[in-house]
Amino acid sequence: MALGHHLALCRSPVTFEKVSALNSVFFDETNKQVFAVRSGGATGVVAKGLDDKASISFRMEDKGEVKCIKFSFGNKILAVQRTPKAVDFINFIPDLPQTEYSQECKTKNANMLGFCWTSTSEIVFITDQGIEFYQVLPDKRALKQLKTHSINVNWYMYCPETAVLLLSTTVQGNVLQPFTFRSGTMTKMPKFEIELPTSPKSGNPILSDRDIIMATVYGQLYVLYLKHQPRAPNNPGAEVIMYYLPREGQCKKMHILKLNTVGKFALNVVDNLVVVHHQSSQTSMIFDIKLRAEFDGAATIHQQVLLPLSIQPCKIPRAGPAAVTTQSPIPCELYSSSWSVFQPDIIINASEGYLWCLQITLQPIVHMLHDRGRLMDFLLQRKDCKMVILSVCSDMLGATERASLPVIATVFDKLNQVYKEYLEADQNYILAMESGASRGSSTQKRPVRTQAVIDQSDMYTHVLSVFTETKQDLPHKFISAVLMEYIRSLNQFQITVQHYLYELVIKTLVQHSMFYMLHQFLQYHVLSDSKPLACLLLSLESTYPPAHQLSLDMLKRLSTANDEIVEVLLSKHQVLGALRFIRSVGSHDNISARKFLDAAKQTGDTLLFYTTFRFFEQRNQRLRGSSQFTPGEHCEEHVVHFKSLFGEEALLTALAV
Repeated sequence: MALGHHLALCRSPVTFEKVSALNSVFFDETNKQVFAVRSGGATGVVAKGLDDKASISFRMEDKGEVKCIKFSFGNKILAVQRTPKAVDFINFIPDLPQTEYSQECKTKNANMLGFCWTSTSEIVFITDQGIEFYQVLPDKRALKQLKTHSINVNWYMYCPETAVLLLSTTVQGNVLQPFTFRSGTMTKMPKFEIELPTSPKSGNPILSDRDIIMATVYGQLYVLYLKHQPRAPNNPGAEVIMYYLPREGQCKKMHILKLNTVGKFALNVVDNLVVVHHQSSQTSMIFDIKLRAEFDGAATIHQQVLLPLSIQPCKIPRAGPAAVTTQSPIPCELYSSSWSVFQPDIIINASEGYLWCLQITLQPIVHMLHDRGRLMDFLLQRKDCKMVILSVCSDMLGATERASLPVIATVFDKLNQVYKEYLEADQNYILAMESGASRGSSTQKRPVRTQAVIDQSDMYTHVLSVFTETKQDLPHKFISAVLMEYIRSLNQFQITVQHYLYELVIKTLVQHSMFYMLHQFLQYHVLSDSKPLACLLLSLESTYPPAHQLSLDMLKRLSTANDEIVEVLLSKHQVLGALRFIRSVGSHDNISARKFLDAAKQTGDTLLFYTTFRFFEQRNQRLRGSSQFTPGEHCEEHVVHFKSLFGEEALLTALAV
């Protein structure tokens, strides 16, 4: 069977005017916008975000070659760098003039390497001699300097998700100085050093920005270093070293991703997976730092989760006039030398005019990871995992791919652990809100229910009910064992089992005439008592007569189901049994006489009606000093019926209680 592809380019790429002698293309990682600048902007600029339809078109005066162009957050202010000394600004705010204004870097003899917007109106200039932090005042068409820091800079990198700027310093470039920006403040973080490979032949290696990315993985910021090993016969291959960069504290080497090959690589982060593209083999490797791996005492060493495979082939429309574009699309050249990779999941081919988002395709991975426990660990961390997980569970229970009970139990436990963690987090939030409301404040956010939370309703609807109803060549004991295994797992995590799961167990046992096992489950309280369950047992009496008594026993144990017990007994014409039960629980003074007399009359048993009538006459005599019924009890027809059966004298006879 073909393995398929675990990665794919998005089906609807962002299209833009490709690079040419007249057209330059730029990408802004902060706003995820691609800019097509024609003739320095004089004949038009088009900025497109990931939503291809939301494009911005405008013209600028051609003041020289554009080196960098970016919008501030919300597309309020455009910043354009044309020289190594200054940045020009254009307001895109209604009612403000669009006349350009400029800001030169303050440091003398410094050359600007670039700039980054850190908020709607704050920007940082990076020069080869340091950084300059400014506030942009669009109404005054001016900038206010907030802070500067002098340091020799080789290159820089910026992570917009965390607003952390990374500067490469020293001759070898491997001492990295991070800064963080928040609400007009710039904070210097502890610097750290990247360990460069050493080789007698290569001299002093230099850290290049091509071998570094910053990315957020599982909510934490990492600096990923692509370490190329020196060429040698026993070369273990390149590796990616992940340095965890906390907001406070020292940066620490945490993970090592073994690539086991050499060559040219590019990195993306997709759905918290580190994806390493290898150009010469035209394959991509996937790493998941949440999966169990070997720890060498300093860092966790990870191998690829799956075999390296190519991105799924796709096609793109033909370029050219309308007559040409109507022809069939042509195959997209994957791993092209003209590809540019940006974080976290962007791939751009500027020479063709396409921007794609890279996506993980989960369904093929189901057939690539044969260890169901490890597969579940992998799937539970993915964003769009629910239906894939449910399909895996269904396949595990099927006749063709039937898993062993221990494997099924492991999968159920992994699902219910995530389910329990969510329930606890949600309950803690509710308690915090209640206590916060009483104290007047609570800043806690409600936990987000991800697709990894597979609750009982999901399992019942998509897996267990289908499993029990489908006509498969499966042993009856296996079917009941699977249901009980899921209930066992819920109990293990102290999750209240919903009654419909118990109902499914009972129906399955009855369907396969496994009455002894049903009796055992009820007798030893494997199935928890509930009113719906007792009612279900009652409905099974014709199939399994002992179910009637099992139901009554369950209702008695509930102690809050007295009315239901009476209704059950009356429906079975056990009027005296219902009276005895009501008397045993001390409720006989409050019950409706008419309900019991109706039931007694319906039996056609004259003696039973006489006994029931006398019971309520005695109750009336004891409570009110008269055996007669009050008008509010609506027993007139029963009094008439009694007279017709036994005569007026029998009605007037008052018996001692």
